[in-house]
Amino acid sequence: MSSLFAALTSFPAVVYTVLLGVVLVYWLLAIIGLVDFEAGADVDIGADAGDIGDAGDGGPEGLSGLAAWLVAFGLNGVPFSIVVSLLALVGWFLTGMASLTLLPLVPDALRWAAGAGVLLAAAALSIVIAAQLVRPMRGLFVTHRAISNAALVGQVCKVLTGVVDERQGRAEVAQRGAGINIRVWAPAPNSLRRGDAALITEYDSARQRYRIDALPPDHA
Repeated sequence: MSSLFAALTSFPAVVYTVLLGVVLVYWLLAIIGLVDFEAGADVDIGADAGDIGDAGDGGPEGLSGLAAWLVAFGLNGVPFSIVVSLLALVGWFLTGMASLTLLPLVPDALRWAAGAGVLLAAAALSIVIAAQLVRPMRGLFVTHRAISNAALVGQVCKVLTGVVDERQGRAEVAQRGAGINIRVWAPAPNSLRRGDAALITEYDSARQRYRIDALPPDHA
């Protein structure tokens, strides 16, 4: 046990150990409702894999920055927080195994150079493995779009997140069959909590999200 702890807290595994710790804290906050699990980095990487796939047939041109890289490596189609979590977990496992089995065989004078090589190799393999893990998850994060975004204004929705404010929030609009999961916001402070019914009052086309307010008494 002591050798395992030493391996995970020494270079190069310690890099991923720290990253995994940050990820675990983030998910703990998401579970108790303090953060939206999709709000870690608001990168439009496409919830619908088909849409992104069409855009990427000719390469990641037309997309910018991080979104283009995610599409190029096959990490699109799920929330960015899940991508980071998978990369951290896979990288942590790979560097930990290398620290336990391979690096002890390397002379001390070359240990840091070998560790850097392991870190780079783990980062590359993490992308490949995470891309394979992401593929079956894409169907769980398909974005359902209304025929017209404005058509949802005036409808009642159910709050899905523990907090709704100017920066984050998710809600579900009941429709025939599966409900529509939408991004929402509300001026703070407010009394909206997970499970509350709210009224959709306007659509922000620039940020592709809906404003919601507490349900008026006449809608109760």
